Amino acid sequence: MPLRVTFVAAARSSPLLAERFEDDRPLDQAGWSEVEHAAQELLPLAAAELRYCSPTPRSRATGEGLGYAPLVQLALRDCDMGRWRGLTLGEAMAREPEAVDAWLADPRATPHGGESLMDFITRVGGWLDTRPVDDGCRVVAVAEPSVIRAALVYALKAPPSTYWNIDVRPLSTTSVTGRGGRWNLRFDGVSVQPSRA
Repeated sequence: MPLRVTFVAAARSSPLLAERFEDDRPLDQAGWSEVEHAAQELLPLAAAELRYCSPTPRSRATGEGLGYAPLVQLALRDCDMGRWRGLTLGEAMAREPEAVDAWLADPRATPHGGESLMDFITRVGGWLDTRPVDDGCRVVAVAEPSVIRAALVYALKAPPSTYWNIDVRPLSTTSVTGRGGRWNLRFDGVSVQPSRA
């Protein structure tokens, strides 16, 4: 059996429009309520042989709240946004509209002085490729939505622009299976048996 890595998106710490680059705020009350509500459904993932999380306060708190006792992985940190750290996209656009446009258009651009989208995707992909390869090993990783989007772009070998078209909701799960450099996206759900006529 191939390695299976299930990503769990961290619970929220702010409304969507107030999300900030490299947001290091802890979970808010709504986020804690979401974790409590989802805990029963997501608790079985705690049986994974390896449990990790992004270093952000909300990723760590989500992992702990779900009973995973995850190990922090620096490679799963959010994209380094340089001088835009702590800003919303709207705030960055108001201050540096041409720089934001360049960053959105070119995955190698670093107008903020931080990490390019391409480097971010490669870093997260490198973490994914270096997971232990024991047959049937299961891994769970609580991460920021941006980290999960980067992992999916890498796993699918999709163009970097695909990053902007992936929506990762708080406490959603996404799994990839395979081994270093060869990943498949896996959708889990209820299997419906065909009816017999």
